[in-house]
Amino acid sequence: MNRFLKFAALLSVILLGSWLLLHRKEIKNVADVVALAKKQLDQWQKVDPVGWTTVPSARPDGTIRIASFNLHNFGPAKAKRPHVLKLYAQIIQQFDLVALQEIRTQDTNTIASLIDTVNQGNGHYAIMTSPRIGRTHIKEQYAYIYDTRRVQPLGAPYVVADPDDLLHREPFVGWFRANGVDAKRGFTFALVDLHIDPDLVQEELRYLADIVRAVKNDGRYEDDVILLGDFNASDNDFTPALVGTGLTWLVRSTTTNTRSSEQYDNLMINPTATIEFTGRSGTFDFMRHYNLGLAQALEVSDHMPVWAEFSNEEGRSSGVVASVTDATPLR
Repeated sequence: MNRFLKFAALLSVILLGSWLLLHRKEIKNVADVVALAKKQLDQWQKVDPVGWTTVPSARPDGTIRIASFNLHNFGPAKAKRPHVLKLYAQIIQQFDLVALQEIRTQDTNTIASLIDTVNQGNGHYAIMTSPRIGRTHIKEQYAYIYDTRRVQPLGAPYVVADPDDLLHREPFVGWFRANGVDAKRGFTFALVDLHIDPDLVQEELRYLADIVRAVKNDGRYEDDVILLGDFNASDNDFTPALVGTGLTWLVRSTTTNTRSSEQYDNLMINPTATIEFTGRSGTFDFMRHYNLGLAQALEVSDHMPVWAEFSNEEGRSSGVVASVTDATPLR
């Protein structure tokens, strides 16, 4: 045994001895040691310090996880690659409801192939898509894909009217209710799916509060409005743009693109209204989670999904102050 191994063995003995001494009142036999160690491990797994790339625990009972995912030019070419569709499906299945951006196709079979792949193996997902939107000849569709066992839509989705053409792509709005509790107590919320023009970030960010106001006044009287999508913006962009709006972004101080170099994607709420937010949110680093190379991951998307967790019961607050993490949710 070399000097390093001797030192490591000595350090391990010291640490183990210190831990046993600290918990000596709780230990009466070997079984107590095992039980206490498992309890300690479970407690550590519930902590989400910034910088972790995994959340080892499953989704807590009484919650739903909502995500946003820019599929990056999803069209017929990608739909013909089974390995890409399979990865899309595995990613989407991590969440209860996912807002999608950058669907670029006129072929309805392309979207059908995505939902069919997600539902292989007795899945229960459904999808709602927007019309093709955009000022230029390059049109995009938004979509909501959701687990019908966990959430249900309330009425038809719609595209926000933009008669003055202030936005390159008008937002797509869906209204949902969480399942799992009595319908009268289920968390209801409006989602606003956005893809902000990367060349007009500051101009379009100015209209976020107006978009929220328009959705709140659409006749449904929904106070829980969640903006999500590809904002092409970082913390530094949001800080001046959201002053006085009451809105706050949920994924902070972390990159959201696959190369881990830029912050583009996010979710936003008014925390005074949406007290159902549990304080847990982050990114899903699918490249590391599925052990992909960079080229393999970029074949799927140059964006990572971003997500946030909410109570499935209306008005139920977790009492947790938001502490956003760069995290990978596991089912």
